[in-house]
Amino acid sequence: MAKDAKHYGEKDIRWGMIVDLDRCTGCQACLVACHAENNVPIVGEEEAIYGRSMHWIRIERYWEGEYPNVKARFMPVLCQQCSEAPCEAVCPVFATYHSPEGLNAVIYNRCIGTRFCGSACPYKVRMFNWFRPEFPEPLEEQLNPDVSVRERGVIEKCSFCIQRIRRVENDAKAQGREPVEGEIQPACVQTCPSSALVFGNLADPESYASQRARSHRSFRLLDELGTDPAVIYLKGGETNV
Repeated sequence: MAKDAKHYGEKDIRWGMIVDLDRCTGCQACLVACHAENNVPIVGEEEAIYGRSMHWIRIERYWEGEYPNVKARFMPVLCQQCSEAPCEAVCPVFATYHSPEGLNAVIYNRCIGTRFCGSACPYKVRMFNWFRPEFPEPLEEQLNPDVSVRERGVIEKCSFCIQRIRRVENDAKAQGREPVEGEIQPACVQTCPSSALVFGNLADPESYASQRARSHRSFRLLDELGTDPAVIYLKGGETNV
């Protein structure tokens, strides 16, 4: 069985995401979709200035070349769903743990807000709820009933839209079959207009995501730390490193 993979039917599972930097245009449609799907509140400009922004995914912008031949490069950064996750080891109440499908999951009603996990995360993708979440009208009407609204004082982060994974898995099980290729899509993947994001089973060598992960362009963010992320990037352009 593949490392950190759950056996399901005839297949091992380790969910992962491929990010093609050549395709990313920095439109931030993935960010908006994530907010809507996962009930992520908007904190406003003032709190963002204090470093209290609330996004499960952020778009890093880099400039390449010299004026006037300058090109912008974009890199979506989200929870890397590490196999060797530093965040899991430091949580004193085991609120963050590793799931059988290779996901870094969080039990929100167990979190006591120490923020140790946020400090240990080298990617800085865990967000702390400084205030009680508020959704101005009419945003409260579009809250996703499949996702709990986190309270003040807890850490939250990208979950690969676990509610969508579970929904498809349960429907497939009820129909006596396995989920098919491409049937499970997190909100960011479904929304990306340039198809820069691909989601799939990295433990299945025949899956499209696994095939893309074996590209000569592939790399992992801060791979030298040995965290073994499940988010794999494809280098964009010949000069982008």
